[in-house]
Amino acid sequence: MAARSTIVVVGAGAWGTAIACHLAARAAAQPRVRLIARSAERADAMTRERRNERYLPGIVLPDGLEIGSDLGPAASADLVVVATPVAALDEVRAARAGAGARSPLVWLSKGFVADGDRPGGVALAHRRIAPRWPSPVGVVSGPSFAGEVARGLPTALAAAATDRSLAREVSALLRGETLRVYDTDDLVGVEVGGAVKNVLAIAAGLADGLGCGHNARAALVTRGLAEISRLAVAMGGRRETLMGLAGLGDLVLTCTGDASRNRQVGLGLARGRPLAAILEGLGHVAEGVQAARAARTLAHEHRVELPITEAVASVLDGAVAPRDAVDALLRREPRSEG
Repeated sequence: MAARSTIVVVGAGAWGTAIACHLAARAAAQPRVRLIARSAERADAMTRERRNERYLPGIVLPDGLEIGSDLGPAASADLVVVATPVAALDEVRAARAGAGARSPLVWLSKGFVADGDRPGGVALAHRRIAPRWPSPVGVVSGPSFAGEVARGLPTALAAAATDRSLAREVSALLRGETLRVYDTDDLVGVEVGGAVKNVLAIAAGLADGLGCGHNARAALVTRGLAEISRLAVAMGGRRETLMGLAGLGDLVLTCTGDASRNRQVGLGLARGRPLAAILEGLGHVAEGVQAARAARTLAHEHRVELPITEAVASVLDGAVAPRDAVDALLRREPRSEG
């Protein structure tokens, strides 16, 4: 594994702060870790207070973690980790490329990105980013609430990259006493799993909010996994990847854990709250909202059926009421499982 002396984490939200804390607190030969916040005021407050109360309340930031707002250091970093919402990923890529950055780029974002070069206008992040970046790129995904990672609770993740050696290196960098990271070369499977599971978490919130019961939730998770697998395979991924951390693992967590923002969106919609009010109240980005529409577009492009995803997108668009969407799914003609 090549030594990484400087790692820059771009994005001081919950997940970016948690990963930066984990990297900075590792007992093994530590690289220099710098966390980039959105503003100088925010960075100064975090440096002074050694906390990020807005996104990770109660977590003390390690003394070794550097915090700033200047993206300049990312140009000379040995590894850049992007922890912004997925919609900002390409913007960060363009800004870093313009500043001369050439080191490997890895992101923690989950979702699809806009791509005007494609007929449907959306794409997997690596298919947009990799051709426009001079070094290997990759993604870290899997079942992970940021607060638990920051508190050192046991977590397992998957790392995928355009170059398998980068996936292995990132896995080794992140691996610690309570964090296991497994490498893979199936970027498609990992990214589709991370994006569509957020859509299904909204569906789980809808079903739970409507009082459909635990049986319904289990069925939704199972049939949702089939949807993720169909889309991933159609786009070039491997079905077995979705049986692992980036698929089933992340899906179970985000559909059942109340810390899931996307599940909270579904619960709010089931209670009749307007989508805009739900999103405003979260204070965080719920990636499943945009991912539902993007996944629907990709499903049409690749000619695969995603009935749960279609139902969620219709509810988010205001075209169908939550109860009607659930009833329509129940009325679908039974078919062979697969």
